[in-house]
Amino acid sequence: MKPQRLVDLLALVALVLLGLSGYLTWVSADPGNGRVAITFNGYTITKAPVTFALAGVVAIVVTKLAGTALRRVLGGLVALLGAGAVVVALTVRPGGPELSRLRPALSDVVADQVTQTLGPAPWFALAGGLALAGAGLITLLTARHWRRATARYERDPAAAPADQWKAIDAGEDPTL
Repeated sequence: MKPQRLVDLLALVALVLLGLSGYLTWVSADPGNGRVAITFNGYTITKAPVTFALAGVVAIVVTKLAGTALRRVLGGLVALLGAGAVVVALTVRPGGPELSRLRPALSDVVADQVTQTLGPAPWFALAGGLALAGAGLITLLTARHWRRATARYERDPAAAPADQWKAIDAGEDPTL
C-alpha cells in the first residue's frame, strides 16, 4: 500500500475513533441511595480528542497540496496532535469535585458516596490518537516520495510550444 493511501486510511480511522470518543461514555457516576446513575460522554468531559481529530484531518488534506518541506512540517504537527490525543486519553480522569461541578447531584452534600466507573470512550480516544500519530509519522518519513498534486497538469519542459499545438491539433492532450 502506498504511504499516501496508508496516511489517508489512518487519518480516517483516527477521525472515526476520536469522534466516537466524544459521544460514548467517558465516566459513569452512581450517587448511591437508589439514585439514577449519571453518565458523562467524552465531549462533556473534554473536547480535546474531537478537536485533535479535526485539526489532524485538515492537516492531512493540506499535505495533498503541499510541497515536500511543508509535508514534513505538517506530518510532525499531525504526529504531535496524535500524541496529544493519547495524553488526553490516558490522563483525563475527572474526580468527584469536577463531576459535581458538572452535575450538582454528585456533590458530597447531596450524595453519600459517589462510585465512578470508566466508560469505553478513553479507549477509543487512545486508539484514535495512536492512529493519528502513526499517520503523522508516516507522512514525516515518506514525504519526499509522495507525488506532487500539480505534477499531472504541468507540461513537459522539453516540449516546444509548437509541438504542443501539434499535439492539440492531433487530438491529444499535451498536459497528460
